[in-house]
Amino acid sequence: MQLSERQQEIIDEFQFFDSWMDKYQYLIDLGKDIEPLEESEKNQTNLVRGCQSQVWMVVDGEASQVSVRANSDAAIVSGLIALVVRLYSNASAEEIIKTEPEFVEAIGLSQHLSPTRANGLASMLQRLKAEAAQLVAKST
Repeated sequence: MQLSERQQEIIDEFQFFDSWMDKYQYLIDLGKDIEPLEESEKNQTNLVRGCQSQVWMVVDGEASQVSVRANSDAAIVSGLIALVVRLYSNASAEEIIKTEPEFVEAIGLSQHLSPTRANGLASMLQRLKAEAAQLVAKST
């Protein structure tokens, strides 16, 4: 599935909800279903800087297919992680670098996230794209 199709699925899912309280609850529910990291992976190397809550991200794979896993100690942030992982995991590093998370604006997250959560999301995305760029550099 193309990343544009994944983004559209996310957008379509959020259109089912009338209120932001329902959307927040859905984010929380998504966060409950993310794959947990091993305790050993919750370390300083994997810690995403710039997030108010603790977020650990593990990016594995090769430039042709990247695996993204992450966890947080905060419920809504875990939901944001679920969306980021859903969009970018198993994509190529080039796709990750080139694909902006348009769903953030389309579903209204940019207007409804607190500044600290928005900064944290931006930090996660920046870290992911930087690690994808490193995978591309290794492959050339």
